[in-house]
Amino acid sequence: MDVRDSLFDGRLIKLAPLDPDQDAEVESRWSHDAEYLRLLSPDVARPLSAARLKKKYEELEKRIDESGNQFYFTIRLREPDGEERMEADKPRKMGRMLGFVYISWISWNSGTAHITLGIGDPADRRKGYGSEALKMALRYAFAELNLHRLDAVVPEYNPAALRLFERAGFVQEVRHRQALARGGRRWDLLRFGIIRDDWEKNLSQSR
Repeated sequence: MDVRDSLFDGRLIKLAPLDPDQDAEVESRWSHDAEYLRLLSPDVARPLSAARLKKKYEELEKRIDESGNQFYFTIRLREPDGEERMEADKPRKMGRMLGFVYISWISWNSGTAHITLGIGDPADRRKGYGSEALKMALRYAFAELNLHRLDAVVPEYNPAALRLFERAGFVQEVRHRQALARGGRRWDLLRFGIIRDDWEKNLSQSR
């Protein structure tokens, strides 16, 4: 990988920091979508206010600063060419928030971590945003943070996420049978893993 390659700018999206005032309103709307919450997490689904989410962001940024073992990026739509240029009297445009990617639980001595990714609005799914964000996050984790292994947990009822991680080179390692109750039935919870060698092999095959 060329050191001049951008870590945060892709063809369709960019990885960017949080904007608590702007992003809290957006994620609050997502939190009223039970499908999004259930696809993202096995936790109890509940809507959150913008004020509660802004406080959550502030707490998250404090934990990130203090712990040094987690990295959180918003996934933002790239603006048309020329619209993101810096102007002397105006701040850089951030682009519309599409979702997030979160690298957490980093064990620096073992080189391991957990990754979570979500695209909020149903209209923004299946457009390649999640695939590109995961590709960029893996490059950040392995090439920039020098990690050795990442894992991800996906519920059985989220086939789009299963395909996303498998295409990126993740391998199913553990199946927790009937670990989740959703929609009146029991579902398995699947744990995927990818090591640096897998990523490098998948990267070379995709070129």
